[in-house]
Amino acid sequence: MQASVEQGFSHARVNRAYEFADLSDYSFKQRLMIRAADIVFYFLINLIGLTARFEVIGWENHEKAEANGGLPIYVFWHDRIFLTTYWWRKRRIVVMTSRSFDGEYIARFIQRFGYGAVRGSSTRGGVGAIVEMARLMRAGCTTAFTIDGPKGPRYVAKMGAVLLAKKSGHPIVPVTMALKRYWTTPSWDLFQIPKPFTRARVYVAPPIYVPADADENTLAAKRDELQQALDHLNRAGDWKKS
Repeated sequence: MQASVEQGFSHARVNRAYEFADLSDYSFKQRLMIRAADIVFYFLINLIGLTARFEVIGWENHEKAEANGGLPIYVFWHDRIFLTTYWWRKRRIVVMTSRSFDGEYIARFIQRFGYGAVRGSSTRGGVGAIVEMARLMRAGCTTAFTIDGPKGPRYVAKMGAVLLAKKSGHPIVPVTMALKRYWTTPSWDLFQIPKPFTRARVYVAPPIYVPADADENTLAAKRDELQQALDHLNRAGDWKKS
């Protein structure tokens, strides 16, 4: 009986991650803006994604992470959300999004692509969100972080994925999307919007494992290892040098 009740809670928790959140705490104008931004980004990402030409480098690292029932904890930079969302779609990956206006419309358009969303960030609700993501991983969900989000500093990895890897026992998989041609917005992360028909390289780095008994020094070392892996992907994905 207890097992069936726990299973019911688990199913409800998983289903909640893939459902649109209630917007009643937002003003009427904000609700309209969230819904409009959600739909615009969904169609724009779909449109440009259909024209992009993708190449994958390091897929053997992904297969290594999934060996023996492993569930990847994907990490990538905030400025690469656009085509990263398109390429990894329909895999039911659960992503941490911020508890904010921007985080809400991002949660909605990624859910349209088959992702789940857990609200929290390094500044608001982060610990609770990591606990929730660990529960979802126990239910069989893969997860992902925009590791320098939601407000930077740009290209500086935060600790969330490392803590989740320790708690869940599953590996971190650093990934990136390197674009040949793109526009840059004047935002804190210099957000990349791919130009139609661009070439795009998906890079997958070797998995990073965090021991369940990791102390603060080990956690810091693993965060540094993650930073170095992502920095390496940035250099490898530099089209000007390739």
